[in-house]
Amino acid sequence: MVDIAAKDVKALRDATGAGMMDAKRALIECDGDFEAASQTLREKGLANAATRSDRENIEGAVALVSDGRRAALVHLKCETDFSAKSDGFLFLVDELVNAVLAEGEAAVEAHSTAIDDLRLTIKENVEVGRVSLIEAAEGNMLDTYLHVQDGRGVNGVVVEGSGVDQETLHQVALHIAFAKPTVLTREEVASDLVERERAALLEITKAEGKPEQAWDKIVEGRLTGWFRDTVLLEQGLHGDKTSVADILNGGSIERFAQAYLGA
Repeated sequence: MVDIAAKDVKALRDATGAGMMDAKRALIECDGDFEAASQTLREKGLANAATRSDRENIEGAVALVSDGRRAALVHLKCETDFSAKSDGFLFLVDELVNAVLAEGEAAVEAHSTAIDDLRLTIKENVEVGRVSLIEAAEGNMLDTYLHVQDGRGVNGVVVEGSGVDQETLHQVALHIAFAKPTVLTREEVASDLVERERAALLEITKAEGKPEQAWDKIVEGRLTGWFRDTVLLEQGLHGDKTSVADILNGGSIERFAQAYLGA
């Protein structure tokens, strides 16, 4: 096999806009002939493919599958709902999620060729988004929820609970789909983000002319509200006053995963 220099791969990529690996494969196939490799990329539709990677891909489909003890979640992104509803797109996202359930999250890497083929077929920026595999610990339970719209999944949730009955766990899954929390507890929020928010809230409180002796209390109250926007256990279930933590009756939510269009 001809030895292909990295600088030649880069030169072909820069000239054609093809992906780095596609450029390398073309040079190998053409024994290092730059012009022949460029023509090969054009014929395969790979030239200028890389430019699509900058285009917004807020559409797509979410697939979810579970065997009771494990649940897999895969989000495949694209640019238009027309492509996301196509048979080929839905077939691939189902293939990916079943591979993740059987082999783990890294299984999507084995399907990179199929993803590239789909990208070329529909001529859109197709990429894998959220990929999650949750396996319930011994004695724990899983619950899942997938919101389907126009024949495709658009919002999927997996949640693991300990000491929580199935109906309550399902209500938590529905809540996650609606509220879109990003973390389970406030301890998971990066400390620098917390301090930045606290500082901003302090400045707002000062600007409102609140008495100085009340600043700390006001800021902490507002910070609690800020946490409630993103922390699952502190959110009001389905928007009510009762928090998610309060409905668990001594049980606990161990972890959750969510994937939805636009994320």
